[in-house]
Amino acid sequence: MAKSKGNRIQVILECTEHKASGQPGTSRYITTKNRKNTPDRIELKKYNAVLKKYTVHKEIK
Repeated sequence: MAKSKGNRIQVILECTEHKASGQPGTSRYITTKNRKNTPDRIELKKYNAVLKKYTVHKEIK
């Protein structure tokens, strides 16, 4: 029998500053996380091309 992939899942990160600014479009990234090690939603600093700076991106469902 094949073994399942495990605890690693794909998550989507969305920019918080871009959402609040009211500008059109969104800044989103797709990454993976280990569900067992980080059960909470993750926050990472990623680059936002529209705002041209590094901003906090939070995990969305």
